Amino acid sequence: MQLGINLGYWGAGMDGDNLAVAQEADRLGYAVCWAAEAYGSDAATVLSWVAAQTERIDVGSAIFQIPARQPAMTAMTAATLDTLSGGRFRLGLGVSGPQVSEGWYGVKFDKPLARTREYVEIVRRAMSRERLSYEGEHWTLPLPGGPGKPLKLTVHPQREHIPLYIAAIGPKNLEQTGEIADGALLIFPAAEHLEETTLTHLRAGRKKAGKTLDGFDVCPTLPLAVGADKDLPALADTFRPYTALYVGGMGSAKQNFYNRLARRMGYEKEAAEIQQKYLAGDKQGAAAAIPQDLIDKTTLLGSVERIADRMRAYADAGVTTLSLAPAGFTLEERLASLRAGTEALEHAGLA
Repeated sequence: MQLGINLGYWGAGMDGDNLAVAQEADRLGYAVCWAAEAYGSDAATVLSWVAAQTERIDVGSAIFQIPARQPAMTAMTAATLDTLSGGRFRLGLGVSGPQVSEGWYGVKFDKPLARTREYVEIVRRAMSRERLSYEGEHWTLPLPGGPGKPLKLTVHPQREHIPLYIAAIGPKNLEQTGEIADGALLIFPAAEHLEETTLTHLRAGRKKAGKTLDGFDVCPTLPLAVGADKDLPALADTFRPYTALYVGGMGSAKQNFYNRLARRMGYEKEAAEIQQKYLAGDKQGAAAAIPQDLIDKTTLLGSVERIADRMRAYADAGVTTLSLAPAGFTLEERLASLRAGTEALEHAGLA
């Protein structure tokens, strides 16, 4: 199992440190550095900045939002980043959510699976540098009856095949991801529930494509907080606002993919209470309602030895790249967490 680093969103208050975190991850041999986007910083600019100042680590979008870009533009960006980074780019895609898609981009959040499938097909065709034509429900290239003609990408990516990932949570999205992508970007994964919540669906999709999970990258992001095992409750409290945001407030009462995931993991009653309080404006109450066990199962907490045990559990469950989001109020704390991650991987016998 390899390690990655997830810088999250630029503009979250730690921007001055993020480059140093990426460079330390590069020095330590981490496999990939991911950057995210929502409705603030864009991931492409961040990744180009990081790639220019690192040497070996891959850079990946987690995610480029599908409603934000036409698929041909995403292919252009991916090819450019792969070229500039010397073949170190990984393309992660996702549909975002209805609030961002419709509120920020003005793109109707409908038929997300069909849109994702068409988007991936167009991106792959464009990146392969064939003349681009496509007839689908959501995109038609060139537009009929006009002056447009099939064009070919003029940039040559460094590699013939740029790895393509999809951020997936729900069963149908996971199955399609297994069918059409090279990897899955996961959030809030519990090693104990990974088979029934995730892998069984990915495996079904791979079977549709005549493939197995061999060579498919199962890549969850896990927050990391290093400390004494006796301090687990305090370490868990570090991530209560983060968990409350996603389980309680990321989406609407009717459409929250993370809340549904918590329910599938057995936290039906708790997930309902967290969401009700968060959407009512009681964010502190929502955070307090999160069971410590839920946080513990979806983060890495405690001593290096305890984190090593959890890493081994994820590897045994089928994770191939474990991306860390290290907690810390200072740069030195975050760098220390990165080093602890490497030490834990070695302690687990996974390096």
